[in-house]
Amino acid sequence: MNAPVPTPPADDPVPSPRRIPSVERLVGAASPAELETYGRTAFTDAIRTVLAGIRAGGGPVPDAAAIRAEASARLAAERRPSLRPVFNLTGTVLHTNLGRALLPRSAAEAVAAVMVQASNLEFDLATGARGERDDHVEALICRLTGAEAAVVVNNNAAAVLLVLNALAMRKEVVVSRGELVEIGGSFRVPDVMVRAGCRLREVGTTNRTHLRDYAEALGPRTGLVMKVHPSNYAIAGFTAAADPVALHALCRERGVPLADDLGSGSLVDLAAYGLPPEPTVGA
Repeated sequence: MNAPVPTPPADDPVPSPRRIPSVERLVGAASPAELETYGRTAFTDAIRTVLAGIRAGGGPVPDAAAIRAEASARLAAERRPSLRPVFNLTGTVLHTNLGRALLPRSAAEAVAAVMVQASNLEFDLATGARGERDDHVEALICRLTGAEAAVVVNNNAAAVLLVLNALAMRKEVVVSRGELVEIGGSFRVPDVMVRAGCRLREVGTTNRTHLRDYAEALGPRTGLVMKVHPSNYAIAGFTAAADPVALHALCRERGVPLADDLGSGSLVDLAAYGLPPEPTVGA
């Protein structure tokens, strides 16, 4: 006859089916490879994150090996580069969200070669004095565009901000109402004016702006006249815009700078390749 199993007193602790191992125990049992790959501090933080998820989930507790594997997987995901190759199947050749214009392999290799060693980025080898980083590209840009000088910036929005700030700070900038656009990345012409310290002077109407509208707006407080590329925004039907050549002549006559924001900044006529025509920088 089997002896009866004694009933534990009511105050005896009942073993918990969700006993979660401690952080110290998990990290202490980690392999040298895990700690060397990610570092002890990062691995410990990842273990804490995994344990916090287990506590919040309320389900069964994985074994110690599974917990460490999850921590390692999280750290590996964090190390994975955020920029990855993709296929551009959108039909848009120069897609802003997919890297826009791609570099030729020869150009990319030239950039990579100079980035892994010291270079004369801001050093004039001929004089032994400090140089300017724009010197490496300015002459080439001027040759391509016919410009007298050039400065390289991050993007077109940065170029517009610098032009406005340098030429028209605390002055009026004359812009057609039909060109007060907002493009991708929340680039809004009126907001850029404010950030550059300029005052917007609107001329014309949304659909029609004539040369005389610009002429009537020019005065002693005018710092700049600006033409803005509408990007993928267009007004059709009963429209009118000032001829760029005539507007340039007017600004020269009045002694006021004219800035033409071309948006993409095309250097060649893409219409020759069957693409929609765009104004070129050298035109």
